[in-house]
Amino acid sequence: MLYVTAFDTASRAPVTGLGPDAFVVREDGVRREILRVSPATSRMPVAVIFDNTMAAERTIADLRRSLHGFVRAIDGLGPIALIGVADRPTIFADYTDLQRPLEDAINRIFAVPTSGARLLDAIVEVSRGLARQEADRAAIVVVTTEHTEFSDVHYTQVLRGLEDSGAALHVVVLLNPQGSLDRDAARNRAAVLDRGPRESGGVRFDVLSSMAYEGRLDELAALLKSQYRVVYARPEALIPPARVEVSAARPGLSVHGAPARGQSR
Repeated sequence: MLYVTAFDTASRAPVTGLGPDAFVVREDGVRREILRVSPATSRMPVAVIFDNTMAAERTIADLRRSLHGFVRAIDGLGPIALIGVADRPTIFADYTDLQRPLEDAINRIFAVPTSGARLLDAIVEVSRGLARQEADRAAIVVVTTEHTEFSDVHYTQVLRGLEDSGAALHVVVLLNPQGSLDRDAARNRAAVLDRGPRESGGVRFDVLSSMAYEGRLDELAALLKSQYRVVYARPEALIPPARVEVSAARPGLSVHGAPARGQSR
């Protein structure tokens, strides 16, 4: 079983009402028969990781506004947590279904003076926490500027933890034309933000201004709320497949997805 998002390639708007003929599922390159496609209805924990470092100071007002809209838009989808990355991963709000503590936590977001980003550390810790959740789908949403990273963790460790968690990584990245990849930490960060969404069934949005955070998070909220549950036939086997892939069966449609948590990817 897979959880899949589907959207129009041109407009990036969710596409609803799709059936088995819209998707192609392959295990280790072998196409499998799709049995059922239905709207996803199970609860989905969502961890939102955001940049509240000094380097992001000019983006904080836009960040707060966009997060207010995002948590309201996905209300009812599942519990939401808010985590900042300044100097160390910091929980602003633990997983909750209540809007009031989330709104209060967002209002407390300010840039931390003389702080640096520990984004990769935050993804590792959040992945560990989600691995203990019982829901069969989960999401990590990262909203970050593109600047110096202070985590020491290697990107392979981050990606391994993400895979173990079964969560889909979605990222909104404010691009920095002056950014450099001359340090290991920067290269590790770039690898995670590039490969993480692709390998976990998530999506990445690049923006040129923090004013675009709101629009991209609105789009992401719509995608999360319109996921499909795709059930397909697989043969009896002692060894699970190393790779499960889903793709669109028709032009103009983009799909991203991954197996339900607890199944092989």
